[in-house]
Amino acid sequence: MKYYSTNKQTPAVSLQEAVTKGLASDKGLFMPETIKPLPTEFFDTIETLSFQEIACRVADAFFGEDIPAGTLKDIVYDTLNFDIPIVKVAKHIYSLELFHGPTLAFKDVGARFMARLLSSFISKQGRKNVNILVATSGDTGSAVANGFLGVEGVHVYVLYPKGKVSEIQEKQFTTLGRNITALEVDGTFDDCQALVKAAFMDGELNKRMLLTSANSINVARFLPQAFYYFHAYAQLKRRGEADRVAVCVPSGNLGNITAGLFGKRMGLPIGRFIAANNNNDTLCRYLQTGVYNPRPSVATIANAMDVGDPSNFARILDLYGHSHEAITADVDGITCADEQIRKTIKDVYLTTGYLLDPHGACGYRALEERLEAGETGVFLETAHPAKFLETMQDVIGDQFKIPARLKTFMKGEKKSLPMPKTFEDFKRYLLNSKI
Repeated sequence: MKYYSTNKQTPAVSLQEAVTKGLASDKGLFMPETIKPLPTEFFDTIETLSFQEIACRVADAFFGEDIPAGTLKDIVYDTLNFDIPIVKVAKHIYSLELFHGPTLAFKDVGARFMARLLSSFISKQGRKNVNILVATSGDTGSAVANGFLGVEGVHVYVLYPKGKVSEIQEKQFTTLGRNITALEVDGTFDDCQALVKAAFMDGELNKRMLLTSANSINVARFLPQAFYYFHAYAQLKRRGEADRVAVCVPSGNLGNITAGLFGKRMGLPIGRFIAANNNNDTLCRYLQTGVYNPRPSVATIANAMDVGDPSNFARILDLYGHSHEAITADVDGITCADEQIRKTIKDVYLTTGYLLDPHGACGYRALEERLEAGETGVFLETAHPAKFLETMQDVIGDQFKIPARLKTFMKGEKKSLPMPKTFEDFKRYLLNSKI
């Protein structure tokens, strides 16, 4: 399958080129030329399949033309060696728990898949010295760093905004060493993302270094996130609650909800999506007005959603032919301020015993407000609550245990390099440190 740029100013490329380049030369994001609908009989019997079996069918629709079946199956099974269960929280509302992977965040799925796919391509090409640039507002950095840790021929540079990620999140990618370098940028996530994009467009850097991205701008990062939407539907079907499904996605850079919309285009019977923003509500304002007006991001307690100019909005526009009417037919939006997030965490914990992280709290609150009669709602619980220890202790007190895996990270020594937000400084650093 070929992959084209959302800006449509450059020729379509192979999957291998799309993955290794990350961003198209015209600054657009890569999209598959076709989105193959899955057959009706797949959905008729989906509840009989395991998560890995479901993911293999979905992965084949995207990648089967370009990756040998055995290799693709190995990548899927190696990526998904943990479950993603749905858990009932309230009447007709379920949590899709995406925090059972190695770094306890949903990005383990896309990051691990991409790491294994890119490693396969590197091995096939005999390439060395691949440099991965990744901007993170929290969980992407740890998932990517851990996914690529120790991969021969790959060096990962994690750019993160100083003082704007939780201590546990920071420790998960600043304590690893080896082929992982953490760059503490004096700015916001949007500044980090701008540095990464500028690096891909710089002729001198790309001539002297092989650069690629592991953010959700990379097709190998965001497309695999469609897997767990199909898995959630299968689990609901086993419970007899899959007739009318609404899925609420805490939304920042929009890679997660975009993957869900791709699943819907493939035939997944999800009635509608609800995008839950925090105070960085660029998408919600677009849904309401039809005008895309990005703003500088602001810090919130749901920090992984602190994105003022979400990259994957370009993919949503392209998927729907730039039609606001078509997008709003499938996607609703709601905004949650910090005080609403805190109240939701506390209320749900006191009434149900279920502990939401700040991002999942946005999703739950949105479903509480917008779920219609006869619908079953699923919200994405995107990270383990313990990753936001300070917020959780502030809201409900010290009433939960930190998982052993996170305790291990917390014991490590933080090693990061300070980085100004100016591209000239970033470029100079990369050229002087190229491996």
